[in-house]
Amino acid sequence: MQTAALLTVALLFGGMVLFSFGFAAILFATLSADEAGRVLRRAFPHFYLFVIATSALAAALVWTSDGASAAWLAAIAVSTIPTRQLLMPAINAATDAGDKSRFKILHGASVAITLAHIALTGFVLSRFV
Repeated sequence: MQTAALLTVALLFGGMVLFSFGFAAILFATLSADEAGRVLRRAFPHFYLFVIATSALAAALVWTSDGASAAWLAAIAVSTIPTRQLLMPAINAATDAGDKSRFKILHGASVAITLAHIALTGFVLSRFV
């Protein structure tokens, strides 16, 4: 069970890092800003589902051996739900309305949440050592 927990937390960490720093950067480097934005708009719901499912599974797997890590992973899963269901549509609405200042604020919140999730997952991962 410990190995499965470790691999699931590692998958969560790696997946978030790759999506945030790899996939998005490659899109903007290879596509026009409009095209990259359209692709990201379609990808983000799947990214958030990945984070919700993987962090919830990791929380369940680590529960018996590390209750604190399980709680942090569960907090990631729970906090990603409003990010996906409320914040993401608000970002899209600001983009569609051409409201750049609102977009910057909302996008900044999204980035801060994701960076916090990455940092927290990295911390949980370090507890396996």
